[in-house]
Amino acid sequence: MQSRCDALANQVNPHFFFNSLNGISSLIRKKNDENTLTYVNQLSDIFRYILQSDRKGVVTLREELEFIQSFRYVMEVRFANKLSFTIDVDEAQKDVLTLPVLSLLPLVDNVTVHNRIDSEHKMDISIRLNEQYELVVSNPIYPKLSPPDTNGTGLSNLENRFNLLMNKQIRIETDEKVFRVYLPLI
Repeated sequence: MQSRCDALANQVNPHFFFNSLNGISSLIRKKNDENTLTYVNQLSDIFRYILQSDRKGVVTLREELEFIQSFRYVMEVRFANKLSFTIDVDEAQKDVLTLPVLSLLPLVDNVTVHNRIDSEHKMDISIRLNEQYELVVSNPIYPKLSPPDTNGTGLSNLENRFNLLMNKQIRIETDEKVFRVYLPLI
């Protein structure tokens, strides 16, 4: 049990945990029982996946995308539908292609940490599979007025895990308007 708690502590940003609890409080205050139940169920799926991730190195693309669907729901509630996801992956590839477990979490987390997300800056995170069997995760750039104090460990850990587990390198591209990460799948 201790190792599972350690995995949770190491993988989940504490701000996400507290923001998730605040999301539940907000839904309860609004007396939105059906959405509250869905939110709690999705949050449960997120934490279950994270806790079980310490036993997995590599997962199917389907597993990772199912996880991100739960995460998506929680984030869309948190940001009051100012954050959306577009996922374009051929169904036939989801059970064939693999990647390191929890590859998408640091990328989605980085979007919320580094960008303004509000009525004027609606955020759409795009996740698509290209012809080179790379999962391309991209988002527009809306820099926060006060940049966060971060040390870049999320992307660095992701690069190291792809190198160690798959012997592949991720690619990161950015310009003034869009941030893109290419995750090679096998």
